[in-house]
Amino acid sequence: MLRSYFRLFFAFPRLVGVLAALGLSMGVRAQSAATNKPGAGLPPPAPLLPVWETSLQNFDQPIYEREVERLIVQFESSTGRSLRPGVKKKVGLKIYADSGAGLATPHALVHAVIAALERRGFSKPDIFLVGLNQLRLRITGFLPSLVTGETAYQGHPVFVLESGRFFDPVWFYDSPLPTRFDPILADKQIEGVNGESSVEEDRKSFLATPLFLEADFWINLPVYTDHPILGINGALVNATLWNASNTARFFRSPANAPAAVAEMSAIPELRATWAFTIASLERYQFIGGPYFNSLYTVSESRLWLSADPVAMDTLALQKINQWRKRTGFQPVGEEIRTLEFAETLAVGTSRSLSTRLVKLAE
Repeated sequence: MLRSYFRLFFAFPRLVGVLAALGLSMGVRAQSAATNKPGAGLPPPAPLLPVWETSLQNFDQPIYEREVERLIVQFESSTGRSLRPGVKKKVGLKIYADSGAGLATPHALVHAVIAALERRGFSKPDIFLVGLNQLRLRITGFLPSLVTGETAYQGHPVFVLESGRFFDPVWFYDSPLPTRFDPILADKQIEGVNGESSVEEDRKSFLATPLFLEADFWINLPVYTDHPILGINGALVNATLWNASNTARFFRSPANAPAAVAEMSAIPELRATWAFTIASLERYQFIGGPYFNSLYTVSESRLWLSADPVAMDTLALQKINQWRKRTGFQPVGEEIRTLEFAETLAVGTSRSLSTRLVKLAE
């Protein structure tokens, strides 16, 4: 079986060739790009999948459970895919805690998804949570309190990716960008880093394998913020740069970061096991992200579910730009092409969004 590294290695020239034909440029390492005709080997356009929306009367646990169940039933009936245990009998939840306290995946949403999965036959130990940073997972309540030792996720494994225990050396993304940069907590940027690592090791971002090797499927649970380099920090970024090692370096590279997100989100194994993304608009941030700033957050009583992360991120970006304009800020720059690159690799599409946003009846 070809490993994803090799698939990524050959995808780079195809993506670069298409962008060159469009008059765009991308500062990624690519070999033999000149030998590829524009569009050669690229997948067909992504299908027009729906984005289902439901309203939340409030953000209490019972309301979340009711509306999450409605969305999942809609997904199952429309796709014919049952979210029941398969051969591996495990399911992963990719949560978001990387903006710190105040802007993490709502616990009520996580518990609602867990309850829906338990009703479908999964046991507690077989529903695991995946997050990146131990400190942020702890201060946002996903890891046990150091004071009481109590946790809201008793019985559910919580995998901390930065522990280094959940990466496989044969699954990695290769980039020449420098390493050791933390966009949220600068004083933590060299903690746990091997000072004797080689240049070759520093250019690799190892992929977290539990989601696509150990689970029947996994569900993405992002939170939306703007991002100065990526434009939108949401479904695609939570599944990629917040889901691998040594990726914080991309967050300061406008030339490389969008390409990294697109390439990583197009990994076949990751896509095959990625059931859908479900996101609450209970709180999202329209400027200053990914750092949490309560002055620039908005709350809407909406819950989205879709198997198309590009569509969801596009809808969220539209909302972010609306709020930026309303409050006197410039919209996110059109030169940031994260969503465009992902669409080029058929991860999803922003086409016909007005007809694809389906609101469930009250």
